[in-house]
Amino acid sequence: MAGLRKLGNIKLNQTAFFLCDMQEKFRPSIKYFAEITEVAKRLVAGSKILDIPLIVTEQYPKGLGNTVTELDISHATQVFPKTKFSMVLPEVEETMKTLRNGSLKHVVLFGIETHVCIQQTVLDLLSKEYEVHVVADGCSSRSQMDRMFALQRFQLSGATVTTSEAILLQLVADKDHPKFKDIQSIIRTSAPDSGLVANL
Repeated sequence: MAGLRKLGNIKLNQTAFFLCDMQEKFRPSIKYFAEITEVAKRLVAGSKILDIPLIVTEQYPKGLGNTVTELDISHATQVFPKTKFSMVLPEVEETMKTLRNGSLKHVVLFGIETHVCIQQTVLDLLSKEYEVHVVADGCSSRSQMDRMFALQRFQLSGATVTTSEAILLQLVADKDHPKFKDIQSIIRTSAPDSGLVANL
């Protein structure tokens, strides 16, 4: 059905969350690191509440450290070390084939850096015909210019650029969902400002 516009719809039972390289050594250099860590915390908690598979990567952890301690990734399907920028490693692809009983269709992506590892992951996933939902308030770079142009590129490439609150509520879809109140509790306070609005 080439040419049909993608609406960015998402199905809970066909979704996985990808957390990209939220590591200690990046803390001093990434713009709004504390704020996107807070957003990532909400998303990681949401993945646990909604039983969504969580794939985590760490870029050269021997030199750059592990995922920041603020993020409880103990329930992650797996944590993959990498040197490649893209999260779409051969071993990640193999794992993806087994997720959701082989019916994985949607990937919700957040982490750093927007214009490098997130961008390469977006392009690789799109080329493999996954539907990609990039959480804008959960991604950052060292430079706001790199970050904003990457987000624009994602939209032009066919990914959906969204926010943490929007994606979590889209996944539960109904106030009568049995986990709605749990999700509501983690979004009750609005996500912190991570410098996006000033750049609109």
